[in-house]
Amino acid sequence: MTFMIRDVPKDARPRERLLSSGPESLADHELLAILLRTGTKEESVLQLAHRLLKHFEGLRLLKDATIEEITSIKGIGTTKAVQILAAIELGRRIGRLSYNGRYVIRSPEDGAKYVMEDMRFLSQEHFVAIYLNTKNQVIHRKTIFIGSLNASIVHPREVFKEAIKRSAASIICVHNHPSGDPTPSREDIDVTKRLAECGRIIGIELLDHLIIGDQKFVSLKEKGYV
Repeated sequence: MTFMIRDVPKDARPRERLLSSGPESLADHELLAILLRTGTKEESVLQLAHRLLKHFEGLRLLKDATIEEITSIKGIGTTKAVQILAAIELGRRIGRLSYNGRYVIRSPEDGAKYVMEDMRFLSQEHFVAIYLNTKNQVIHRKTIFIGSLNASIVHPREVFKEAIKRSAASIICVHNHPSGDPTPSREDIDVTKRLAECGRIIGIELLDHLIIGDQKFVSLKEKGYV
């Protein structure tokens, strides 16, 4: 016989707890249990949800899992996997809503907030350019390259070509440190100075270069390199 949510004591059921205390009161595996709805013959839905999270080492890896990877977990078929992927994608789209509403960047904190959730868990370095209009509103965002930051790779031509195409007034460059430590390297500083000089020549200002770590960041403008 398959275990279902109703097999769990009422005061421990995720759905009832969500209704009484709000979704923020639930642990990750309890939220997943609501999506999964049923367990298996061997385990309850809460146990299944907990095992799923353990397999992916938490939400960090689950958010990028494929349908094949999710359905490889015993007890999770295509229907359950599709429900999980749909919920993850909804979360991503909700997180991007402010971007589509012409997000305004007026400080390093604004810039870091704009990219933090997308970039802090990346396993490789991503160099991203954010293009702004005269009101400091984001008009475009583009990943210029993926890999270790190097002055010979980050060519100003690729950064400013898009700025000219989009008629951007200014740009903010961002890249992440997969280690979680946003301390700038010598290469980070050299790239920043090169881009800032090119921006002055072209007439499209480099407002800042942000380095994203895990829930922390460094502004190279605040450090005096822009």
